[in-house]
Amino acid sequence: MLKERRIVAEQVAVALFEAEAAIDAALTKTASLAGAMPAVRRQAGASALIGQDALEHASQALMALAEARRAIVETHKELSIVQGQIGLGAITMGGDSRKPPLQAVHAERIRMRALRIAS
Repeated sequence: MLKERRIVAEQVAVALFEAEAAIDAALTKTASLAGAMPAVRRQAGASALIGQDALEHASQALMALAEARRAIVETHKELSIVQGQIGLGAITMGGDSRKPPLQAVHAERIRMRALRIAS
């Protein structure tokens, strides 16, 4: 039974890591697009009015991708809880030894939430 749970968990982990990578790639490409538009407009000597709507839409897309990233990070967090619930808490998924254990990541998030900005 444990072997089957581990196999299924690995499949979910692979899908999760692929989704995270896809969102990060989309964020990177969209940020490059948003950054290129004003630079190209300036190089062309065009008015600041040119392409403003396109820049705003690209910025909206960037924000939507940031929200998608937040959602996939929350999905990751919830799946780490499920991992423990099904008896696989001590197992590293995905084989990336450079990543900290999920429990350490979760503890760090809790610690960071407790911090407040001093004004």
